[in-house]
Amino acid sequence: LTQTDGFFKNDLVKILLPEELQKVDKALRDIGLSSLADEGLKVLNRAAEDAVKEATPIFVDAVKDITFADILLGNDDAATQYLTSKTDTALYAKFNPVIKSSFSKVGADEIWSNLINKYNAIPFTNNVNPDLTDYVTGEALKGVYTMIAVEEKEIRTKIGSRTTDLLKKVFALQD
Repeated sequence: LTQTDGFFKNDLVKILLPEELQKVDKALRDIGLSSLADEGLKVLNRAAEDAVKEATPIFVDAVKDITFADILLGNDDAATQYLTSKTDTALYAKFNPVIKSSFSKVGADEIWSNLINKYNAIPFTNNVNPDLTDYVTGEALKGVYTMIAVEEKEIRTKIGSRTTDLLKKVFALQD
């Protein structure tokens, strides 16, 4: 997820506009401003990519406290649930300022201002002014946990996905 297009080109986690702004995207595309709409989506996803780079130390701390019981005695998504419960608050606090900074760094403020102003100028539309930083932070977190769940399922169901001795040892108990 930290790579360029790690979010944007991954349909499982791609950040789209908030529901209340879906009409903005459609309206801009309908009047020939698809490139502007695409640029707005890329900015959201780039901010998430920047933020996810901050996740590793938080996950390392959470994993240090995990037990076999946390992984093996729960549901098929026990590790994902454990990591979510142990990291959600810390990750939000870490991601939010990074996303805010990323928006500034890549000119998102200008892009979004341009996008929203053009939308608001379309006759018969209601003006829109969402908190995109909070929205993207939440979507970035959903994306992280979605990818953890995908990895967990792979490790639980495909022995070949257990690439370390520790994974082989832990999940051999499950088998």
